[in-house]
Amino acid sequence: METDKTAEGAAAGDPAFQNMIPTPEEIGDLRARAAKADDYWDRLLRMTADLDNYKKRAARERQDAIKLANEGLLQKLIPVADTFDMAIAATRSANVSVDSLQAGFNMIYSQFKAALADAGLEEIDALNKPFDPNVHEAVAEQENTGAPEGQVVQQTRKGYKLREKMLRPASVVVSKKASR
Repeated sequence: METDKTAEGAAAGDPAFQNMIPTPEEIGDLRARAAKADDYWDRLLRMTADLDNYKKRAARERQDAIKLANEGLLQKLIPVADTFDMAIAATRSANVSVDSLQAGFNMIYSQFKAALADAGLEEIDALNKPFDPNVHEAVAEQENTGAPEGQVVQQTRKGYKLREKMLRPASVVVSKKASR
């Protein structure tokens, strides 16, 4: 019944209902707002699609980078492997001397270390340095009167850093005061 009164009042020209009918300017304004809302909706859909495409592309690029991350290092190590192959072939020769083999393997070791250094690997030189728990791992203490307390007197295993990241601390023996 309530709707019948509303329809009757609007049809009868009731002034309270006349304010509810939009004017042509208001209709134009509503149409402009609807067009603007449609434009914003289209932009939102495009931006969402662009973001999804970016995420997919970034994930693909990340996977490719992971697959190929070691490519540069491997290209540097391939010549070392080739030199090892030549050295192994040379050991099969009857007229090879131990000195020439030792010299060859020293050259291969130098080539290998250079390839690792080019890739950013850094050896930690611990001998005769103050003990630093950030880069050294103490495996023993040794009474030593010739070295100050807390100094590394022996390195049992080399430590390595990759640029600024610690890969493996150096295993060391640290001097301590002689007990009396």
